[in-house]
Amino acid sequence: MRKLRSIGLVCLASWLLAGTLSYAQSFVMDLPRPSQHAVVTQRVGITDITISYHRPLANGRKIWDGLVPYGQVWRAGANENTTISFSDPVTVEGKPLDRGTYGLHMIPTADQWTVIFSKNYTSWGSFTYNEKEDALRVQVKPQASEMHNALTYEFDDPKDDSTVVTLRWEKVAVPFNVSVDVKDTVAASLHNQLRGLPQYSWFGWDDAANYLLTNKVDLEDALKYSDRSIQTEERFENLSTKARVLRAMNKTDDAKAMEAKALAKATPLQVHMFGRQLQADKRQEEAFAIFRTNAKNHPNEWFVHSGLARVYCSQGDFDNAAKEMKIAMQGAPDDGTKAYVGSLVKRLEAKDDINK
Repeated sequence: MRKLRSIGLVCLASWLLAGTLSYAQSFVMDLPRPSQHAVVTQRVGITDITISYHRPLANGRKIWDGLVPYGQVWRAGANENTTISFSDPVTVEGKPLDRGTYGLHMIPTADQWTVIFSKNYTSWGSFTYNEKEDALRVQVKPQASEMHNALTYEFDDPKDDSTVVTLRWEKVAVPFNVSVDVKDTVAASLHNQLRGLPQYSWFGWDDAANYLLTNKVDLEDALKYSDRSIQTEERFENLSTKARVLRAMNKTDDAKAMEAKALAKATPLQVHMFGRQLQADKRQEEAFAIFRTNAKNHPNEWFVHSGLARVYCSQGDFDNAAKEMKIAMQGAPDDGTKAYVGSLVKRLEAKDDINK
């Protein structure tokens, strides 16, 4: 009986704090709430940012310095704590914040807001908020916004390494920037991922090496990863990855030897794609030599004619280049490749250099 009486008192208190008795609410039954629950998530790099909150409605009320007083800690939503979670360390407005879940509170004023990340995220509202539990505070400027009857959190201006979290309610928007050190975060994650199932496949190690290579970070680790991939199963793909890592490390002679080893295992299509990679790396003459050799050894493959077209194009012989590309188009698969090769034919007929 005492337990039920306590629950009843808590329910009554929550109704009074909500400022309305027009909705039936319960702590033991699943019933509709006037401020409904929402969850929004944004990924930045491999870091997930998740906000869980309840959405009060303005409904014509005076919100700022009215329902939500200026200069007081506000729950930044309704009902239980609004929470924000980060799966990796981030920076908020340039200040570091560790991974984890935080209670999100705010202190509004007319021209500046304080955004608070509290280590306590399991409370009801801000009624038991304690500044000693702050993990971080940042100052931001409110902005004018179009009308939002329901309180809304949105992720604006998503970039490779950042996003802007914006609270919008009534005609006010409150943005704060969240950034992630994507390269360091992924590099650290790779170490952990490669302790799981990916460690048993050649492509897990190869994918990790290629990520580091593409982003030009931790090349020593990239070399170790490519070696582990080769130890698991020696293939054209991981041999060519190692060759590119060695070249990025300015170990040119070792890179050339590894390229030769990779090409000895390559299929005709892989040889062609190797040539295209050489072109992407600005090694045009080496690429043209690969295309010529591939056409000599495998004259019946459609893509070798594409390679020859690029050789003729480099010489300014657009007529023969277009002729070879038309042969390639006839044999190209109908998965979008034929249409792409057809577009190259048109460019060559217009005397447009397709190697640029």
